[in-house]
Amino acid sequence: MKNKWYFLLLFVIIFSCQNEKPKGWIDQDRLQNRQAADWLTTGGNQDMQHYSPLDQINSGNVKDLGFAWEYDARSHIGNVPRGLEATPIVADGIMYTAGSWGAVYALDAKTGKELWTFKPKVDPAYVRRSCCDVVNRGVAVWEGKVYVGTLDGFLVCLDAQDGKVLWNVDTFTDRTKAYTITSPPQVAGHIVMIGNSGSEFGVRGYITAYDLKTGEQKWRFFIVPGDPANGHESAEMEMAAKTWDPKSHWQSGGGGTVWGESAYDPELNLLYVGTGNAAPYPIWFRSPSGGDNLFLACILAINPDTGKLVWHYQTTPGEIWDYTATQNIVLADVELAGKPRKVLMQAPKNGFFYVLDRATGELISAEKYTRVNWASHVDLKTGRPVLTEQGQWYKDKPKLVVPYLGGGHVWQPMSYNPNTGLVYIPERSVPQVFKTFDTYEWLPDVDNTNLDYAEMYKFRKHVLDQVKSAEDTVRAENLLAWNPITQKVAWKFPDGGPDGGTMSTPELVFQGTRTGYFNVHNAKTGEKLKSIFTGNGIMAAPTTYSIDGEQYVAVMAAYGGAETSGYLPDGVIYQYENKARIIAFKLGGGETPLPPKRKLVETPAPPATMKIREDLIERGTYLYNFYCDICHGKFGDRHLSQHPDLSKLPEAKHLLFNDILLKGILSQNGMASFSNSLSEADVEAIHNFLLKKQTELYKKGQSK
Repeated sequence: MKNKWYFLLLFVIIFSCQNEKPKGWIDQDRLQNRQAADWLTTGGNQDMQHYSPLDQINSGNVKDLGFAWEYDARSHIGNVPRGLEATPIVADGIMYTAGSWGAVYALDAKTGKELWTFKPKVDPAYVRRSCCDVVNRGVAVWEGKVYVGTLDGFLVCLDAQDGKVLWNVDTFTDRTKAYTITSPPQVAGHIVMIGNSGSEFGVRGYITAYDLKTGEQKWRFFIVPGDPANGHESAEMEMAAKTWDPKSHWQSGGGGTVWGESAYDPELNLLYVGTGNAAPYPIWFRSPSGGDNLFLACILAINPDTGKLVWHYQTTPGEIWDYTATQNIVLADVELAGKPRKVLMQAPKNGFFYVLDRATGELISAEKYTRVNWASHVDLKTGRPVLTEQGQWYKDKPKLVVPYLGGGHVWQPMSYNPNTGLVYIPERSVPQVFKTFDTYEWLPDVDNTNLDYAEMYKFRKHVLDQVKSAEDTVRAENLLAWNPITQKVAWKFPDGGPDGGTMSTPELVFQGTRTGYFNVHNAKTGEKLKSIFTGNGIMAAPTTYSIDGEQYVAVMAAYGGAETSGYLPDGVIYQYENKARIIAFKLGGGETPLPPKRKLVETPAPPATMKIREDLIERGTYLYNFYCDICHGKFGDRHLSQHPDLSKLPEAKHLLFNDILLKGILSQNGMASFSNSLSEADVEAIHNFLLKKQTELYKKGQSK
């Protein structure tokens, strides 16, 4: 009898062990029955709403929110401060998230203790191919595995227990083109999908699906057609080609890269993908006869089993303003006209908030969530925007357009709160003059938008003076609460804006800012209830989770990339070093430690042995603005960029200037060689421009 009970107990133990899931095991059943303590996707839940039902931290006690722990997430390549843009996933007490270059961190979510890291060996030259820093927007965790895309184009599958590489695949179709990956992978059924970035550099966008277990490629969906002389890869590309000029500038790729948060509906078995902007921007160079240019600026619904298109909706036909539809996609079940509807919501760059039936793609509503002057409205019968005079081609004269190329809402995630029924958008309303060059030629590894930025700035004041509506000349930024049912503003808070993505709980909205604050608002009224100074500019959306009955809120904090271009003077990055870290908060926490204060570096005297050639200054100015400004920015005491101020170069760097630019002797620090773009004469012109600038600033400093 004893033996009988012994074997029965042994069987129960063995059976239990066989069915016990390891940590990091997220599957469809767990997503559908999500426990409030977890944050299982980049969007928190299966519907990618950036919402949690946790309410231990609420409007009554959020005043007691304070620092719990921090983790150093600095770049592992070049030791240069980089932007952090991911929303961490938390499951089984472990936080999984991505850093710059595609690094992965697994941490004890209660203490911040590092459990393991994955740091890919990426060629630092890829910094040249990144329009918007070497950022990464997150990982996917599925059945004990962590999936991440690296900047240089590999999809890597890691063991969630120890970070061991299980498989990796090269996702790039052409390594001579300036592709990168900054997007999070998306699991959909039996596949994991990844897109890419690089439209501004002149590439052809696509997404690729891989087997979750083996990494075997299952299908690839190109976003725009290729040269029809080479045939079409699919029926979808044959259909899209009819909306392009057969004599399009096919060498430029067309654009359409997919780099935002996607979504998946397991009931409908549909993968939802938002696509990117055109390359080049002006359609008269890209597709001279015009056309809608599918599938640019589209929302696509794809069957993940086959990779076939089920439906599509184009937000901006004939896109010419960088109006991507890559902004995060949110799924929700709502009541419309007294009937339940399964909807998809998106606030893309073009300034309209879209509500679509996610089963059919039917446009339900589209209204302006920010100031828009390029279109008067969206025709609900045709689904097309109705263009204004400002929305016509800027081919013959500059046009003042709102929103600007950064959009009314960029990549920072909006959140949807089913408790309030509101969507919280980091909204901005910024006017911009668009002007193009008179000719176009595709160039490798550089900006191929073909916008004449220098002339755009010159024309700005002239055009603004001609504008009849003064409102179109005003810059405004808000944390916006939007009612997707009525398509109206519920409330606005003016110091929100495009800084950080949002996350909401039943009573609260959380958002970081460029001014260094982590703010908490009342979700119904917008009232600011708590503000914690971190000393970090914050772009990422927060996450929240509970361990041992205690709720935490965490956010990745570091500024970088496109968000620093034209950076506003209130940015905290002028005061404190850009310390890349993950910061967690909890009730009863302490004071948040601040990064070191920035130290003012005096401009040294330029080398006395180097004489400035005035005849090279104009050429050097143009080349600096085209190739260097995107990383190194402007000059002087208010120099913003996380990269060196080139007006403060020491003599040793001046002596090595040619070798730095043409031989790449500092490539391990992230300063790639420009030998495929610049000649020795070009480098000499840039060097003379910098010597002149350094001389001017040195004399200015000496006169104080």
